[in-house]
Amino acid sequence: MPAPREVLGGIRRGAARVDRATPASRDRAVDALRAFAVLGVVLGHWLVTALVADGGALHTASPLQHMSWLAPVSWAFQTLAVFFLVGGHVATRSLARARADGVTYGQWLRARLSRLLGPVVAVLVLWTAVTLALLLAGVDTGTVRTLVKLALSPLWFLVVFACLTALTPLVARLSPLWPLAVVLHVDLLRFGLGGPSWTGWVNVAAGWLVPFTLGAAWARGELERPRAGWVLLIGGAVATALLVAFAGYPASMVGVPGAEVSNLDPPTLAAVTFGLAQCGLALLLRDRLRHAMRRPLAWAAVALVNLSAMTVFLWHQTALMATTVTALTVGRLPGLHTLPDGLGWVAARLAWLPVFALALALCWAAFRCHEQPARRPPTRVGPGTSRRRPASTPARRA
Repeated sequence: MPAPREVLGGIRRGAARVDRATPASRDRAVDALRAFAVLGVVLGHWLVTALVADGGALHTASPLQHMSWLAPVSWAFQTLAVFFLVGGHVATRSLARARADGVTYGQWLRARLSRLLGPVVAVLVLWTAVTLALLLAGVDTGTVRTLVKLALSPLWFLVVFACLTALTPLVARLSPLWPLAVVLHVDLLRFGLGGPSWTGWVNVAAGWLVPFTLGAAWARGELERPRAGWVLLIGGAVATALLVAFAGYPASMVGVPGAEVSNLDPPTLAAVTFGLAQCGLALLLRDRLRHAMRRPLAWAAVALVNLSAMTVFLWHQTALMATTVTALTVGRLPGLHTLPDGLGWVAARLAWLPVFALALALCWAAFRCHEQPARRPPTRVGPGTSRRRPASTPARRA
């Protein structure tokens, strides 16, 4: 067995190789923000999602139902706006490079979506088999419905993200004020004028289009001054506080089971203004992140998360459920199967986080092969000829 010093030395050498392989022109802050957004969602779900064992069934619950003062936890871990900000930035820059290389829109889109959607197949196949096995074994249908809903819940995000990516040529120059105005009017119709609730689903596209178009503006160089970040941060935070304090919006930025209104399902104006504040903070932190990412170990960790971002995102709920169901064989355990109604549950849940992480690592080892870098389309160099780009290294992937 290698000594700890040898293991640490190997990690440092590997990190140094990743650091050297990264082009100097790469903006490492973009990758750091993407990693932060993905891990924020994962930790947020692990902290606020409980599977309570009640007799022979499992049902979902949230500590936010019983301890509403924990709402600030959702402010720290509801980071989807940052992911869409980075997505708009990367897609806009990638499309511009593709056009400069003579790559068609179809080729570009296939390359962008192949890595995004590839891991989905494995999730769907496994959970189809699991669902059939549970039903044939006579497991309570409510429990099966709960498990499947949690396992597949990340897919809504991928559908929206894929659609916005496909629309990049149309929305790359769209002002974020336009989708923001749509969200405002939809909420006025829903909550102010008593309109039908289904109109809120318009905000699934319009709400996430706001940070996506902010990312496009960033790619165009329109958000480089610190003033832009401060305006977004302060304006978004003040608007969110006013909406929560005086307009009746929930303080939690994630859905709470049993709540009359959810800020996220579908997105509300409060969720969008909160996302603006998050985007402003992300823009203000760019220089500090670039400095921090000069450290090889920090950069290698961020690069690893980015290499497997979709695998981590798609399988983190499965890791939670696998741990919960497996542990149920020894009885109801605190922080895992019990009602999340007190600080004891919170302390126990924090202790379970490393176990969830281990289960996710096993899922990553089993399914990361489905998230491979797409083969880049050929670069046109003349009539009837092409030159294929060299194979991308982990550090070179967008």
